[in-house]
Amino acid sequence: MSSPRSFAVPFACLLAPLLFALASESPAQEFPLPGKPIRIVVPFPAGGQADTLSRAMGLRLGESLGVPVVTDFKPGASTAIGALDVQRSPADGHTLLFTNPLTHAQNPHLRAQLTYDPRLFTPIFQLVDAPNVLTAHPSVPANTVRELVAFAKVNPGKLTFASISPGSSSHLLGELLMQKTGIVLVHVPYKGAGDANRDLWGGQVNFLFDGMGSAIPGIKAKRVKPLAIAAKQRNPALPDVPTFDEEGIAGVDLAGYVGFFGPAGMPQAIVARLNAEMQKAMDTPAMTELILRGGNSPAGGPPAKFAKLVSEQSEAWGAVIRKLGLKLE
Repeated sequence: MSSPRSFAVPFACLLAPLLFALASESPAQEFPLPGKPIRIVVPFPAGGQADTLSRAMGLRLGESLGVPVVTDFKPGASTAIGALDVQRSPADGHTLLFTNPLTHAQNPHLRAQLTYDPRLFTPIFQLVDAPNVLTAHPSVPANTVRELVAFAKVNPGKLTFASISPGSSSHLLGELLMQKTGIVLVHVPYKGAGDANRDLWGGQVNFLFDGMGSAIPGIKAKRVKPLAIAAKQRNPALPDVPTFDEEGIAGVDLAGYVGFFGPAGMPQAIVARLNAEMQKAMDTPAMTELILRGGNSPAGGPPAKFAKLVSEQSEAWGAVIRKLGLKLE
């Protein structure tokens, strides 16, 4: 096992598996193998944006590659169960991990011991840029972040914020908001966006920093109200919702990503084929509309671009986590 600091490695080290694949001449390997399914491992419970997006991409990959594509939900341990499954799988392109920054950019800085090594993956394709939005139950006596902060300052410890998992963006953004404003909120962790939203809708918790894809249905149904976008600019899906900067709180603007990874050592040709097929799928009108309707932005681009983003996100989240002094077991 390694310490979190050992994973806060330079960009070149995070890129090592991918660069090795790109620079090496791999033996000829058929892909996809006829009749062998491609398994997309989602390390979150069904019901969130990862569910919707992975199934949509899987459907299109199955059509273009001519093999079955199945979504395999393996939630738990802050994505470690699913990540370890993929890390241990053959690097033949038939097992993929569909995840967000928690796996590669946050857990390594938060946890003294990880069952998986975040360096032993091949970044393949970034599907979306994924901002978060702070949502509140309608009963909360605040309709803006300024009102929330004012109420919380005279009622310390009386408001609760949910997260989709300990150490996730929804958790860290809540901690960051407390640090920036001096308010005291009580953290209530869940095992996915679906569970967190059910209790938020029911009023068992007060707030949630949620991904746009899972937040928008509740906002449209008026089960929750949006207070602010944790991004550098407003989101076209919620044009009337201000950013935290606009609310006078700078620095609560780390957006995320959702994308595909494979095990380390994938042959260059397989990485390139998967990337190309995913790009074509993302560029279809139906897929683009699905992404935009969920409040996300289509990303795409070559594997090296995604690997660079993962490295940059690791550095950015690592700096936040160190400043918070947050460690999880």
